[in-house]
Amino acid sequence: MRTVIFRTVAPYLTSLMLLFSVFVLLRGHNEPGGGFIGGLIAASALAIYGIACGVAPVRRAVYFHPMAISGFGLLMAALSGVFSIFFQVPLLTGLWAKVSFLGVELDLSTVLFFDIGVYLVVVGSITSIALALEERERA
Repeated sequence: MRTVIFRTVAPYLTSLMLLFSVFVLLRGHNEPGGGFIGGLIAASALAIYGIACGVAPVRRAVYFHPMAISGFGLLMAALSGVFSIFFQVPLLTGLWAKVSFLGVELDLSTVLFFDIGVYLVVVGSITSIALALEERERA
């Protein structure tokens, strides 16, 4: 299935899917979506790129090892849950803060960081599995 058309379209499709996965991740607080669905979309994009171009270009594009990405996401999700204990509220209680960045007020929350952690766990683990299966198939 490594046709010229597929190899040509795959990088563009991958970038669009990655952008859409970030949109779904950030949209998930108010409407359906979130870290898990966004992570699945991103992992699917990387799998498509791997099928079209091979495992080595995906590993170069991702830069970090997928399991390191997954581990960092797990750490981020766990720390966002534990962070509420320092404010004497129950574990995994959402905390919000207003941050001024370049003159724009941003509402940041531990819920957002938990979702980003879940996103990274899903992207890292599914990408690692997909790359291992693709390497095994080519060998």
